[in-house]
Amino acid sequence: MYDSRTLESLVHSTAPLFLRFLAGFDDENRTQQASGLPNHVSWTLGHVALTMHRAADVIAGFDKPQHLPTSDWVHGDGTAGDPSRYDTESVGYGSTPKADKAKYPRMKRAIEIYEAAVERLASEVASASELALEREVKWGSTTLEAGALVQRVVFHTGTHTGQVIDLRRALGMAGVLG
Repeated sequence: MYDSRTLESLVHSTAPLFLRFLAGFDDENRTQQASGLPNHVSWTLGHVALTMHRAADVIAGFDKPQHLPTSDWVHGDGTAGDPSRYDTESVGYGSTPKADKAKYPRMKRAIEIYEAAVERLASEVASASELALEREVKWGSTTLEAGALVQRVVFHTGTHTGQVIDLRRALGMAGVLG
C-alpha cells in the first residue's frame, strides 16, 4: 500500500516548501513572536526537526525515542539549548517557545539541523520495506501504520509552515510568493 520512493519524495519536498518562508528571519528576529500566535521561527525549526527525528526512529523500528546527535541536540530539561544545538525538551510537543535567543541555535545552524532531520527521515523511509511501512505504530495517543505516520509528519510540517506565514504577516514582513 505504501511506496517508499513516493513517501521519500514527500519528505524531501517539505524542505524547500517550508524554508522559502524563512526569508527575512535572521539571528536577531529568530525568537520574535507576535501577539496571538503560538510559535517563533527558531522554535518551529527545532520542533519540526525533532518530530522528523522521532518519526525516523519509529520507521527504523524503534518503539522508544533514540538518542539524537549531540552535535545538534542537548537532551536536557527544556532550558539547556545553545546557539548551536536545540534542547529536545524546549521544542517538544507541549513546550512553550521562549524569547531568549541564547537558548536556540542561530538561524543558519537551526536550518542545518532541520535539513539533517529531513535527510534522516527520508533515508529511513527510502530503506523501509513495504511490510515495515504497513506496521502498526504508536504515535502519541494514536496507533497508525508507519507509512501513514510519514504522511502525517509531512502534513505537520505544512501546518507549521502556515504558522510561519501568519507570523510573517503579523510582523509586517514582505510576502514571499508572487
